[in-house]
Amino acid sequence: MTDLIRVAVVDDHAVVREGIRRVLEGEPGVTVVGEGSNGDEALALVAREHPDVLVIDVAMPGKTGIQIAAELRKSECATRVLILSMYDQSEYVLESVKAGARGYLLKDSPPAELRRAVRAVHRGETFFPPAIAARLAAAQKAPASPLSTLTPRERDVLVGIARGDTNKEIAAKLGISHRTVETHRESLMDKLAIRTVAGLTKFVLEQKLLTSPETPPRPQ
Repeated sequence: MTDLIRVAVVDDHAVVREGIRRVLEGEPGVTVVGEGSNGDEALALVAREHPDVLVIDVAMPGKTGIQIAAELRKSECATRVLILSMYDQSEYVLESVKAGARGYLLKDSPPAELRRAVRAVHRGETFFPPAIAARLAAAQKAPASPLSTLTPRERDVLVGIARGDTNKEIAAKLGISHRTVETHRESLMDKLAIRTVAGLTKFVLEQKLLTSPETPPRPQ
């Protein structure tokens, strides 16, 4: 009998986790061994259950899926990471790959594609749908942009600033401390060499991270 592929699922929305579980447990030879709702729970889940594959959202309160992938890679953990997200910007796909993720799949993908992705990642392969693969290839060939110097969390803070949110409001939305927001704010301003809110807002709009102050750059 073939060993089961043991999968852990981490997403901050319970209904999404339930949907992923149903899709995966409908596949012969695949079982979901646990669920989590944030980065800390993801690390605890991996340490406790040692899943073969971790399916994790890229954007969650606290640590992001990209940060978790990087931590698991540094620890030489055998668990392979598959990012599942509604956020399809090429910068996030590239950051995920750099962090050690083995695949990147959008949440509106067909169930069969999620099953194929899990099996491919479990085999040690990479899995990127054609549209995502094209974005990744273009991002890898393109000259480095100022945006690429920012970490995913710095980009989150940058967008919050452009929306007109205060540091306290940004901290609440991202599930991090006020002091951490201040640190990210100073860092991104140094990297971009932009010291005014107006300048940062202009940069965000030019990069198409935010089409208007009321429009979120990606689902939370």
